[in-house]
Amino acid sequence: FKMITYIKDKRPSLQEAQAIVGGNVELVIDDGSMQMLVNEEGLLKNLPLNKEASLMAGRPLVGPALVLKGDALWD
Repeated sequence: FKMITYIKDKRPSLQEAQAIVGGNVELVIDDGSMQMLVNEEGLLKNLPLNKEASLMAGRPLVGPALVLKGDALWD
């Protein structure tokens, strides 16, 4: 799977976000200019460590991550 997907031009639907992270989404970063979503059951599913997303978040994250910027930010 792709470790990080970036979207900045249009807000994805919940279903689109869930398809990218492979399950229910958990918002792990929201700094006003960027949001990162991951699979909330990633640890339970033994998903692999996502080194790039972990560095961005400053904590260990597993599985695919979705990064939203610009017009893609969720309310």
